[in-house]
Parts: sequence; structure tokens; C-alpha cells
Amino acid sequence: MSTGFELLATDGAARRGRLATAHGTVETPAFMPVGTAATVKAMTPDAVRATGAEIVLGNTYHLMLRPGAERIGRLGGLHRFMGWNGPILTDSGGFQVMSLSALRKIDENGVTFRSHLDGSAHAVTPERSIAIQHLLDADVTMAFDECTPFPATEDAAAASMRLSMRWAGRSREAFRDRPGYGLFGIVQGSTYRDLRAESAAALRAIGFDGYAIGGLAVGEGQAAMFETVGYTAPMLPPDRPRYLMGVGRPEDILGAVCRGVDMFDCVMPTRSGRTAQGFTRRGTVNMRNARHAEDPRPLDAACACPACRNHSRAYLHHLVKSNEILGAMLLTWHNIQYYQDLMAGLRDAIVAGRLDAHATELERGWASGDIPAGETG
Repeated sequence: MSTGFELLATDGAARRGRLATAHGTVETPAFMPVGTAATVKAMTPDAVRATGAEIVLGNTYHLMLRPGAERIGRLGGLHRFMGWNGPILTDSGGFQVMSLSALRKIDENGVTFRSHLDGSAHAVTPERSIAIQHLLDADVTMAFDECTPFPATEDAAAASMRLSMRWAGRSREAFRDRPGYGLFGIVQGSTYRDLRAESAAALRAIGFDGYAIGGLAVGEGQAAMFETVGYTAPMLPPDRPRYLMGVGRPEDILGAVCRGVDMFDCVMPTRSGRTAQGFTRRGTVNMRNARHAEDPRPLDAACACPACRNHSRAYLHHLVKSNEILGAMLLTWHNIQYYQDLMAGLRDAIVAGRLDAHATELERGWASGDIPAGETG
């Protein structure tokens, strides 16, 4: 395994690092825009790059169904296929398979399921998941796992976690070591501390380039998530990156960074952009609201994205109300820019040793709320 991770600075449990891959480096803490089907929705690759994003996420489950991993492999891999020359992390498909519920069956060998697209039958084993991610040419491959649903009894969570650990061993055996390419294991165990400890120990014994904390942001609530991350992160090797899967909201990212997490992904900024919600330094703003109809101000005066640099709230409101595609594009660009600015600010604060003060400033801004036109605050 050959991705590299350098720890550059710490502030409490928070870490400032750098992940090296075959397609470039990633400054951490980092947020990965989600490109489920080989595209970050409503964004071009150049637009994603312009926000400062250095790594994107692709999805094994969706890409194996359409257009097919073998086709992408024949066309030169996911980087060439989608026009993204930076690092790519692919998730293993475990979360999507979990969400199929009645359409899937899990046993020791792997998962059999029917496609949500056309009902066709498929089987994914740890070996097949790794092979698909190899065809995609992912810089970071994720071990195949079962994402434990919430809530789960301790017995059910234990059985699910131990199956994932057996699959992790098989994933490691199937992975082909290449310079600049790495494999991450995924800690499971729901919200049970002893199970998380058992899972982390099993993954450390196998040995991975990085370690993800899975099975969270599935309904357990922020307090339980923070508690679980808080005791799980120290169980992981300090010289490897830590990735909290599927998180999330800016306040969730802040809390997890303060607890020692390095990498994040979530559909929230892109999905919100398509549903008229913008993230700002004063919280979220709904651009459907009539109060924006004659507001000449930018969505966020501190943001340098095209939506804020070139357009007014009134124009964004008009685009949204008119169902114009450009509205979704501009709001998505803004949200991805906001998330990248958030991560850059956290990295700088960790290096400067002022993360606590910076966190207080962020939280104060989010709590203050948006200022209506004509008012000051």
C-alpha cells in the first residue's frame, strides 16, 4: 500500500495533515464533494477545482450498474472518464446496498441484490468490490463492509461488525499494491464502545493506509455521533488519515475535526444547492423566500464564488422561482465553495493553535442567523 500521510500540526485532538496519492496531494482536514455517478451534480470538473476541492468521491454501487466498471476501465478509468485529474476516493457500495433493504440478501460470501434501476440481479463480494474500484482507478479504495443500520441491538451490531471485519481481511487480500494507491478499512460497531474498540483493533491488525469511521450519520443524532467519534478516533493509528463517512452539516464537520477526524464527504452541499438552500457564515438561507425578491446583496459577502461575486440574491431568487437550471448550478457552486472555505479556515486555525477560538467564531456566526435586507448586524 502506497498512499502516504504526513501529520503537519495538531491543536488538541484536531490534526492538520497531507495525504499523498497517485493523482496529487490532499490537504487535511478535507471535504470531498460527492460525484456519485462520475459527476458532482450541477458542477463541471473545472468548477469543482475552482472551489479549492482537491479530491472527489465516486460510488462503486452506482457506477457498477451504470455505465459499468468494465466500460469505465476500457475508457481509461474514472479520472479520464469524468475529466477529473485529481485524487478520487470510491466508497465500497456498502451503504447503498444497506439502503436497498428488501431488494438485497447478505451472507458470509457477500451481498446479492436487485438493481434499483431495472431489477437485474447482481452479486458483490469483497473481492468484486475491490476489483470494481481497481477498474475505476480509485486512488483510495474502501474495504467492502455492511453499514449497520440504526438503531441496532448490541448483538445485531456485533454480528454485523464482525462480518465486516472478515470482509475487511478479504478486501485487503484482494487489493493490489501500487505506488500512490491505498486501501482504507472501515470501523463499525454502531454506538457501542466495546464493539468499536474490537473493530478498530481488528483493522489495525490487518493494516490499512487509512481508517474510516462508518455507520454514523444514520439517525443516531449529533450527541451520539460526537460521543462515538470522540472515543473511536483515538483508537486509530495516529500516522494514518481518519475519514468520517457521510458527514455532513458544517457544525458536524467542526465537531468531528475537533475530535481528530481528517476527511469528510456528504451530498448535503450539492443536494441543498438543487433545493434552493445556501450555506453562509450566518447559517443557511432559503432562496425561495419572498424576502429575497428585491435584495441586491450577494448571498454571502465574504464568499468569492461566481454566485456571490457576480449576482444578487434577487437574481438567485428569480432563477429558483423560475426553475432555471442556472439557479441550481450557482447555488451548488456556492455551497461547495463554502465547504472548501470552511475546511481551509479549520486548517489555518489548527496550524495557528487557535482552533477553539475559531470554532467559537464559527458557531456564533451560524447562530446569529441571516440579516434581512436593510438591516445591519
